[in-house]
Amino acid sequence: MLPADTPVPLALLIVSLAVTMIVALRYVLTSGLFAFATARMRPGLYAGKRAQIGREIRWSLLSAAIYGAPAGIVLWGWKHHGWTMLTADWASLPLWWHPLSLFIYLFVQDTCFYWSHRWMHRPKWFRIAHAVHHESRPPTAWTAMSFHPVEAVTGAIVVPVLVFLVPIHIAVLGLVLTVATVMGVTNHMGWEMFPRWLVHSALGDWLITASHHERHHEEYRCNYGLYFRFWDRVCGTDKGLSKRIVAEAGHAPQGAVR
Repeated sequence: MLPADTPVPLALLIVSLAVTMIVALRYVLTSGLFAFATARMRPGLYAGKRAQIGREIRWSLLSAAIYGAPAGIVLWGWKHHGWTMLTADWASLPLWWHPLSLFIYLFVQDTCFYWSHRWMHRPKWFRIAHAVHHESRPPTAWTAMSFHPVEAVTGAIVVPVLVFLVPIHIAVLGLVLTVATVMGVTNHMGWEMFPRWLVHSALGDWLITASHHERHHEEYRCNYGLYFRFWDRVCGTDKGLSKRIVAEAGHAPQGAVR
């Protein structure tokens, strides 16, 4: 806790730096864990990628600062001024609202990501910003936050804005951030960790895993979503699953990728 008389600019700086360190540590631990799992489960998949991974880590740590700054400001405002609609009291919201708020946050994140992602694939903005992410060919478990600062800003502001608009318990918000971290990493690690019964199920037809997102990195102009295939389906940009990952996972015949 900071002393009550800490000047506001200094307090914001300290809190933002602390949150940045948390975001960076979360990235390193999560990506490191799944990179280790990849080395055990898919030996050699990242062979020869030391330079690429080093570049991914550098961009990701810069992204951590961009994500941490607004999150730190929001956290400070909530704790000291009650600016947001965050709560630490389970009883302050109806029980049914907690799972609904989780879905709302994930769906809004997914919607913002889909449309900003499509925008980033316009030639001008691809050259300016999104090309950094696509330098990872193919992506690895370290790629999830490897963004140019312009692209990092488009993702960093969504949740900080939402907490001013949609009530949510702090623990549910933590779950939102956990889902974002885990799915961001697992969708990029180059192999399918989820079981066949999920990937090739009615539910799997609407969820994004590595099998789906890898195809975006293979063909670029398709499969833009983050968590759900809803907007890809509605807008006709869903091209199904990566044939390579599906074949390597033994999930389905080579042609059965939808």
